[in-house]
Amino acid sequence: MNNKFLPFALPDIGEEEVEAVIKTLRSGWVTTGPITKEFEEKFAEFLGGGVEAIAVNSATAGLHLALEACGVSTGDEVITTTLTFTATAETIRYLGAHPIFVDIDPNTLNIDISQIENKITKNTKVIVPVHIGGLPCDMDKILAIAKKYNLKVIEDAAHTLPSKINNIMIGQHNSDAIVYSFYATKTITTGEGGMVVTKNKEIANRCKVMRLHGISRDAFDRYTSEKPSWYYEVIAPGFKYNLSDIASSLGICQLAKANKFHQQRENLAMRYIDELKQLPIKLPPMVVNPSTDEHSWHLFIIGLLPEIKITRDEFINKMSEYKIGTSVHFIPLHMQPYWKNQYNLKDSDFPMATKYYANAVSLPIYTKMTVEDQTFVIETIKTILSQSV
Repeated sequence: MNNKFLPFALPDIGEEEVEAVIKTLRSGWVTTGPITKEFEEKFAEFLGGGVEAIAVNSATAGLHLALEACGVSTGDEVITTTLTFTATAETIRYLGAHPIFVDIDPNTLNIDISQIENKITKNTKVIVPVHIGGLPCDMDKILAIAKKYNLKVIEDAAHTLPSKINNIMIGQHNSDAIVYSFYATKTITTGEGGMVVTKNKEIANRCKVMRLHGISRDAFDRYTSEKPSWYYEVIAPGFKYNLSDIASSLGICQLAKANKFHQQRENLAMRYIDELKQLPIKLPPMVVNPSTDEHSWHLFIIGLLPEIKITRDEFINKMSEYKIGTSVHFIPLHMQPYWKNQYNLKDSDFPMATKYYANAVSLPIYTKMTVEDQTFVIETIKTILSQSV
């Protein structure tokens, strides 16, 4: 039995991040300023350039801004997956619009693209695919549907740094906006934070204005100008969604390690797959073509197969008894009280997501996880399952 608790996830913060934060604190500028601007520029460069990046205080804020910038309003419909965190759908409701949920493809856990067209009505405005766990959706197919029906596309890429499909990094497709998360458990973190990425100047400008109260000029520009520059105009009832320089100083350091972090996560994932492949569990979906596609491995999701005589909840409890943290991603939104009652949703409407949820477990996977840590997780799973078949 392990003497220490092995968490489900843990941020990887080094001395570089600590020093960068201290430097920012001593700079005299701690809110949105030059460091945030630098972070935005470096993030855009990391994705390959040709895009504009707008830093925000959460991916939830980013989704809200992107939807608003795409013109979503009262009575509109936005198509998305039932298998996602509630933020994907709640931001649609912020604007008085309605999420239209689609079941998952059991082979990818992402939105079932074959069902999207059946959900399109005269009120449909946007499609919001979610790249679950870091496995990219087939964006070519989704964008083709959007073009056919003159719809906008906003990618929920909270899990997807740095994923690729067909040699194109997520963030470089012709979606109207792509939204990333830098929450504590993500592949890079700013503690709390996110980024909206777009190739569309109008969307970028609207997000910039709306992220800070609908004011026409950045506070940083006004307060650092050597000439009197106090005048500003409120051109819309905006929000308070800006990212601070303190958080951005973390982000710059983390971004410099993003490729290293990704390689570490991929190594952990490949070892899990090799060690667990003979057990009565369903392994996570893999990329279709390893030569052109990349999985970020934000999550490592397994499914317990029917021959196991314990439930998913019992498995999680047993892992906890061994002091190993696990999680479930996600409780499908059609099963959550608000969404279920608001839209009269039934489990039978989403058979694949319902079946998936009953057996899904997310195993620990994070860059500070040692070989010994992972060995303990693997051996514990083998022990529990050997007693349960």
